[in-house]
Amino acid sequence: MASKRTDTIAAIATPPGRGGIGVVRVSGHGLLSLASRLTGKPAERISPRRALLADFLAADGGLLDQGLLIYFPAPHSFTGEDVLELHGHGGPVVMHTLLTRCLELGARLAEPGELSRRAFENEKIDLAQAEAIADLIEAASAQAARAALRSLSGEFSHAVRALTDGLIELRSLIEATLDFPEEELDPLADTDIVPRLEALRADLARLRTRAREGSVLRSGLTVVLAGLPNVGKSSLLNRLAGEERAIVTDIAGTTRDAVRETILVEGIPLHIIDTAGLRETEDAVEKIGIARTWQEIAKADAILQIVDARCGITPADRAIAAQLPTGIERIVIENKCDLAQRPPGRQVVDGVVHLVLSAKRGEGIALLHDELLRIAGWHGHGEDVLLARARHLEALAEAETHLAAAHDELRQLELAAEELRLAQRALSAITGEFTADDLLGVIFSRFCIGK
Repeated sequence: MASKRTDTIAAIATPPGRGGIGVVRVSGHGLLSLASRLTGKPAERISPRRALLADFLAADGGLLDQGLLIYFPAPHSFTGEDVLELHGHGGPVVMHTLLTRCLELGARLAEPGELSRRAFENEKIDLAQAEAIADLIEAASAQAARAALRSLSGEFSHAVRALTDGLIELRSLIEATLDFPEEELDPLADTDIVPRLEALRADLARLRTRAREGSVLRSGLTVVLAGLPNVGKSSLLNRLAGEERAIVTDIAGTTRDAVRETILVEGIPLHIIDTAGLRETEDAVEKIGIARTWQEIAKADAILQIVDARCGITPADRAIAAQLPTGIERIVIENKCDLAQRPPGRQVVDGVVHLVLSAKRGEGIALLHDELLRIAGWHGHGEDVLLARARHLEALAEAETHLAAAHDELRQLELAAEELRLAQRALSAITGEFTADDLLGVIFSRFCIGK
């Protein structure tokens, strides 16, 4: 791996397909020579950070394309190395030809995420910022993009480092107390160890809340529609999607396979899955659909059990509810309230939320939106959230556990100090200060080539 870090690497940095402009990015050392051979221009004519109109030449001097070349000398570049950007015409053949020429001149094809990894390894960005690059590109909503920008600008990292600095100061105070045991003082009563620890726990709790909401903003909520045939599952999917995505008929068993649709509610991606009606059947194809329904239910974050408001909760509905997995929040949707001549509304029955609505008319859909946002843990202050990944949440939870343990061990300061050290280590994993190399490989391998 060490030898690979010194290679010159190249990749197409713009999406596949056709466009007015495409970009090939090259990163390495001593790239002026490569740029000169590619364009036929003397190295002294290539000025840093200034766009240069140039011909891109083949090995035999033939013209490959004409465009702009921009040279970013190290260390003032994204990767911290010399970087070349070749802005050519955005056809796939042209881009592939330019990339191939760069490989002929000594570069190798970049691996997924390798450019961002070099930026991390050269301390241009930390690990949380590197992940924010991928999150910004993949953002499913404007709110998610803004949250990713906050993380990319270092807001998440700054909050983590502030906690880490507080832990270091507290550890130093405890170590100083341990170094002078002969002093006649009560370390808890005569120092500010306790209020400092409580302040750190409160700051960490606030950061966890922001990160949890950011995680929902990033990945969304998977919601499965389940219930008997002909209760309006497909109609509800169509209403939520705002268009006819699923076939709706009066014939039971019309939906044979899961139909997926992603919608945005207050910027939160909701992955809605319409499934086959749950019933006893001899139809072989419908049986397969029902089996897949149960597979989708097992993976859900929330289950909407649809029932017919005209019939109420039937024994068959209760049988379905009894088979639903525990630990996944269930909302009972009493649909077709217009036909049942009942007003839309919300009530809690035996600890389960029941919503009365009409998917066909759209009555009560706002109530459903509110309940789904509640399950997601979204409180509507999107300008404060930080886009977070599962590993960030795990690290924050681990740090919180160690801080709680440190509080419980305050009468044995040696043990409390060790818990604080473990909390600091967990937080530092977020920014990459204490992250194993194999984990870095997993993280960056999920990036696209060219970033």
